[in-house]
Amino acid sequence: MRKMLFTLIFCLAGSACFAQQDSSRATITFAAIYNSNINYYGQVTSEKYPYILANATFTLPIGLYFSAGAYRLLTYGSGISETDLGIGYEHDLSESLNVGLAYTHSFFPASSPLLQASNANNINSSITKNWPVFKSALNLDYAFGKQNDFFVSLANSKEIELGNLFNDKNTISIEPALEITAGTTNFYETYLIEKRKRSNSAGNGKSGSAPGIVNSQTGTVVETLRNSFHIFAYSLKLPLVLSRGNYLAELSYQFSVLSYRAEADSKAHQSFFGLSIYYQL
Repeated sequence: MRKMLFTLIFCLAGSACFAQQDSSRATITFAAIYNSNINYYGQVTSEKYPYILANATFTLPIGLYFSAGAYRLLTYGSGISETDLGIGYEHDLSESLNVGLAYTHSFFPASSPLLQASNANNINSSITKNWPVFKSALNLDYAFGKQNDFFVSLANSKEIELGNLFNDKNTISIEPALEITAGTTNFYETYLIEKRKRSNSAGNGKSGSAPGIVNSQTGTVVETLRNSFHIFAYSLKLPLVLSRGNYLAELSYQFSVLSYRAEADSKAHQSFFGLSIYYQL
């Protein structure tokens, strides 16, 4: 789940694809995204939360961009589930090397069920290298707020042109990617606390255990993982892209395998399906 914040970065990446076509003028890119479940660096909650996201990104020719996005969980609550405001900068050091730096602040409603709700701020730095055969992308993230977490992800991908659909104006491509993600999981402690509060509120009862500790096993997991930097997700991504002029549509599939040190209520593997549509002015 690149964070609900990875999803925002995913939107910015779509904007960057357009920007590569014409970086001599300021652009505005609109995005509408659906995904079958929300994920936070490959990890999910025990509940399934499909969502829709609307995003807009304004990019200046110098590489500076501003973004705003709003999420709506389709199976939880009736209003906006999260809003994001971001600012970032990308620069090509050479034809094959790109670096970026971004800051995002998120706004969550009270008692949010999202894993990332404890970390409202995120600083992301990235470096992308185009090799002769494939592309490598390294992302470093510092998420902070109620908790403090660090994340590192390394992805290797290969863009494959599949030809045209109906006419030469519609091009189709696929870019399979393998990604490994590591980091700390302090955010999980706050998630457990909020989950227990929601459970007590729904049942009008009180827990005999400490807030946030669902049972002794979960408590042990929290203590073990807190401040421990470890690998927790391996992902395969298969985005199928249709491009036509100012429009871009993407059908995506992600399969993630969690390490043995993943959280107690996460399944060993997860699948995500998504549909994204971008339009640039």
